[in-house]
Amino acid sequence: MTVGWLTGLHRTLQTAVLATAVATAALVSAQDIAPAVAPTIASQAAPAAGTTAAAVAAVQESAVAQMSAQGDAIAGYTRMAPTPGIGQPVPQGWQLQQQFTPIGQEAAFLTDVILNPLIVGISLFVLGLMAWVSYRYRAAANPVPSMTTHNFTIEVVWTLVPAIILLFVAVPSFRLLANQYNPPKADVTIKVTGYQWYWGYEYPDYGGISFDALPLSKAEAAKEGVPYLLDTDNRVVVPAGKTVKMLITAADVLHSWAIPSFWVKMDAVPGKINETWFKVDRPGVYYGQCSELCGTRHGFMPITVEVLPEDKFNAWVRMKQRADGIEPTGPGIAVAPAISPTAVAAAVRAAVTPAEAPRIVAPEARLQLPTPEAANMPAPVAAPAA
Repeated sequence: MTVGWLTGLHRTLQTAVLATAVATAALVSAQDIAPAVAPTIASQAAPAAGTTAAAVAAVQESAVAQMSAQGDAIAGYTRMAPTPGIGQPVPQGWQLQQQFTPIGQEAAFLTDVILNPLIVGISLFVLGLMAWVSYRYRAAANPVPSMTTHNFTIEVVWTLVPAIILLFVAVPSFRLLANQYNPPKADVTIKVTGYQWYWGYEYPDYGGISFDALPLSKAEAAKEGVPYLLDTDNRVVVPAGKTVKMLITAADVLHSWAIPSFWVKMDAVPGKINETWFKVDRPGVYYGQCSELCGTRHGFMPITVEVLPEDKFNAWVRMKQRADGIEPTGPGIAVAPAISPTAVAAAVRAAVTPAEAPRIVAPEARLQLPTPEAANMPAPVAAPAA
């Protein structure tokens, strides 16, 4: 009984001594290490302020970019003034309009360089031949008419020569048709609908922007300085240098969507969608008209296409989308989502959160502190005296 009590007292005293040693050693180590660790803590805390400033600057920069994008959405769009003689008929004009599309330029070359010279040459040849025959075989010079009914050589010539001419014309003609009805990949698609007597347009690639185009009155055209019966209140706006695909139909009777300077003319048929395309590199205003008799006001269905640089076209699209309540969408149109107050608060909170405090580790030369497990281990029992 006495031995057990003494053993318990011995263990209690040993535990108290060990706890006191641990506390004293920890205090001494902290006092010795603190001067050496203080610069490290300061160096780790210093970047926190810089990180906070950088985060605030990034948030401000993002907000400025967002405001700039929203400003573009309401950027002013000014109707481009037409250039006299470009994209429109000219007084007393009898030649083709100047062409501004690859198809138009190819067709103009076929017309001006191949067909017209060929037609003029054949016409002059036939006229000369008829004049010579009329003079050479007149009744005064030939009292006895010839009874010739066949001439093998002449028959071969007047059969082969026209066939060769037709083959010569067919090659560029078929190439033009193939290029015209096999368009490249479209960058912009526009649906055109003909009505009595105006045109309706829709841009499916840009959220379904839609509008109708009505002719300007004589007073409105004079005020804006645009040709009467050619300009409209709403223009078809397209980007320069981009392939534009036109899907053309009608809602009532036959119409025809035609722009002479693009070499485009496509019928608008109710219940059917016809396709054509064009690509214009030169910014400007180009005019056309309905080219299919469609009723009493057939002559009051003008077509106006305005070709803009891509950045101005995007500004026009944003303006139209904003006016129609459409979210910014489409190639080159979509903007970054708005920065919510919650996101701003989270970014600032993440920036100002202090970093994890560095762990203080005593040098190896310091006192080796006993672990709690070692402190709770029972003391060895002394061997009984011999």
